[in-house]
Amino acid sequence: MSFPYFLRRAATYWGDVPAVIHRDRTLTYRQLEARSNQLAHALLALGLQRGDRIAVQARNCTELVEIECALYKTGLVKAALNPRFTAAEASDVAENCTPRVLIAGHGYTGYTRTTPGFASVEAFIAIGGGEGYLDYEALLAQAASHATEIVSHADDLAVLHFSSGSTGKIKAAMQSYGNRMASLRKLLMGMDKQPRPGDRLALVGPITHASGMLMQPFLYGGATLVLFDRFEPAAFLADLERLKVTHVFMVPAMINMLLNEPALMRADLSALQSLSYGAAPMAPARIEQAWARFGPILSQGYGASESTSGVTRLTVADHAYAIAQRPERLASCGRPMGETEVRVIDENGRPCAAGEVGEIAIRGEDVFKGYWGAPELSAQVLVNGWLLTGDLARTDEDGYLYLVDRKKDMIISGGFNVYPTEVEAVLYQHPDVLEACVFSVPDERWGEGVKAAVVLKPQRADTSRRASADDLVAHCRALLADYKLPRSISFVSELPRNASGKIARKIVREQYWQGVDRRVN
Repeated sequence: MSFPYFLRRAATYWGDVPAVIHRDRTLTYRQLEARSNQLAHALLALGLQRGDRIAVQARNCTELVEIECALYKTGLVKAALNPRFTAAEASDVAENCTPRVLIAGHGYTGYTRTTPGFASVEAFIAIGGGEGYLDYEALLAQAASHATEIVSHADDLAVLHFSSGSTGKIKAAMQSYGNRMASLRKLLMGMDKQPRPGDRLALVGPITHASGMLMQPFLYGGATLVLFDRFEPAAFLADLERLKVTHVFMVPAMINMLLNEPALMRADLSALQSLSYGAAPMAPARIEQAWARFGPILSQGYGASESTSGVTRLTVADHAYAIAQRPERLASCGRPMGETEVRVIDENGRPCAAGEVGEIAIRGEDVFKGYWGAPELSAQVLVNGWLLTGDLARTDEDGYLYLVDRKKDMIISGGFNVYPTEVEAVLYQHPDVLEACVFSVPDERWGEGVKAAVVLKPQRADTSRRASADDLVAHCRALLADYKLPRSISFVSELPRNASGKIARKIVREQYWQGVDRRVN
């Protein structure tokens, strides 16, 4: 059983059913099968071999679905660049994974072999055309549409999923073909209702990243992927109604914006059967508000790129029971699903009793193969067959998992990971900054907000003014993706330090979290 087989079968069963809808363009299952075959042959004709990396950077479009399907058919490795990366971040990723090909969407065709990090790229391909780039459609037109003969194996590398490391450097989680197949199984097993022809899944976030993990399970069932370029609450509600969308995956910040959108009162969402959320904190009070407005269709989960998507699930039935009888359970992220084994362990690796706080450890076929080019970092998180997540949690007497805090200092803002050291490294590049401490604060819209406490250098006599908060944010904007920018900056005379002389981030952060029970999601 394989991804290419599933798609080939879907093209036979549901050939004329829309597989993907984006704006005014519709791609049927028969077309998706043929075009992904053509792309697979076109890439192989460039001399690529199993294991070669293909860098991809584009906003949501039908071609991204074709690319994912084609790469599964060739044994090539997807190395997706977040469409919100700055040029500097994209260069870091390319230098890390040394791709042989770059496929770029509109607005991302400025790279050449002289661009830092892109010297390994032998072929630049543009979706929609670009000067100096091979044309995506022209390549497909010249290629055969029959299936390839390449068969991928469980241990073959399939995806490099990039995020900023705890040191501020880019790291890449290696997800194998077997990991991805395990993810498909667990997602299908964990769903309240498996997808089928006629169902329509709205994907708002970048499908090159977290929300894209739902693509293959829904294609497996013959459902339709509805892709969105951006999230605008009123327009999104209108499209949900017009297209009769049945399933939606959103980060809590989007749900919060919908609940505050006046058009929600007039929207006909009777077709909506499932609203899944995750990747950021959501207050139980907001969950109850969403339940009352959208109906009994909410579910959520917990996972990471190292576990190849979600590993626990709080089902619709769990939500209903919690709202009726156990409101405190709305703070849970559910119980393990599929084949995944999840434990909460103490510092000696022993399972914690119910109610005790420990580190979440995960074992199963979905656990990644380590970090690309970083064996020491991999050895820190892969111990005796278990993935040590760095997240702290407890379980209740029924096995529900409650996230408490994280060992690492990562911030999850609007569903995107932000590492404080990365933002601090940029702040330290400003000539007026003496010290900086970046941390998360509660944010009703984004779940967690990025905040910085900054100590400025002593003012010199020949300096007429020092940096303002706006100056520092503007400085960061030139070097960081927008979701990593500090939402607020406080200026302090000094920062607290621990016994070893290091800045005590936890002490700085704690004052903003007083009275908040749940620290992560």
